[in-house]
Amino acid sequence: MSARPQSAAKPTWFKSSYSGGNATECVEAAFIPAGILIRDSKQPEGPLVTVSTESWRWFLAASAR
Repeated sequence: MSARPQSAAKPTWFKSSYSGGNATECVEAAFIPAGILIRDSKQPEGPLVTVSTESWRWFLAASAR
């Protein structure tokens, strides 16, 4: 997937392809200049996890093993 950084004020969210098929297990992510935002789709106004670009790259590499 190609992605470009977005404003953190209004990021474009997408659902993880590994989220469950029902509406109770969805993780959403958005690319921002500082890295990645992650949230629970059931609580879009709730807490966010911010992950740096470098940490996200490390996570993807480690999870591909």
